[in-house]
Amino acid sequence: MSSDEKFAAYIEFKDVSKAFGDNRVLDHVSFSVMPGETICILGRSGVGKSVSLMNIMGFLKPDSGRVIVAHEDITDYGEEDLERIRKKVTIVFQNGALFDSLTVGENVAFPLRERRQLSEEQIYQIVDGLLDMVGVKEMRDQLPSDLSTGMKRSVAIARALAAQPECVLYDEPTTMVDPLMAQLLGDLIKRLKIQLHLTSVVVTHDMRLAKKLADRIVFLHEAKAIFVGSYSEMERNDEPIVQEFLRLDEPGIAASIEVNAASDSRPADEDCPMP
Repeated sequence: MSSDEKFAAYIEFKDVSKAFGDNRVLDHVSFSVMPGETICILGRSGVGKSVSLMNIMGFLKPDSGRVIVAHEDITDYGEEDLERIRKKVTIVFQNGALFDSLTVGENVAFPLRERRQLSEEQIYQIVDGLLDMVGVKEMRDQLPSDLSTGMKRSVAIARALAAQPECVLYDEPTTMVDPLMAQLLGDLIKRLKIQLHLTSVVVTHDMRLAKKLADRIVFLHEAKAIFVGSYSEMERNDEPIVQEFLRLDEPGIAASIEVNAASDSRPADEDCPMP
């Protein structure tokens, strides 16, 4: 990373708008993510959280505005350039998106074999190290169908890390898991940031997760970013919807909201078509 890049936003939305038909999901949204920073995107279902991730990955294009990723303006990039960017930025989907027919170890090895630069012994050692890092080494030979939702997400994180990314995007990492697993996943994401100096964007309904992870929070409401700032600044914000979310930190309330938000089999932003 050059000295200029160190002080420039790694990801930036510049006045981004996106609509599906008559449904405007992002309306002139602007925010930035600095290198090594963790941003949490909060808001109700359907406000553009997952759509934001799809724009960062280049799976969707904004109707207007510019999207900067890995210090490059990707707004008009074709698939070849986007594939190059996706070697630096990867996403952990809510469902894990693991290959059902491959074991846990084979799933994590997949991006390593794609590079065709490593011996099988090297791949084996890296896979073991990654599975150990995320706490599922003993499940190396199991199939995804044998795993809980939380364990699948841990494996998906290990697979994402195998690509040696600079940035990881997380789509609702603690939805539909028990409180203990939610805490473990939050601790894991935080530890990876510290150990690997990863830039991270976390879409979540989980206020406790946001409080644990976020350097800054982007709060989306009615397609607009109505708040961007730290958790402590958010606590002082007088927007009623922001205060409502802060109350979700009370025991039991956040969990019920998460269950309701995830009860639909579609992505958290149900107006976001998956790539």
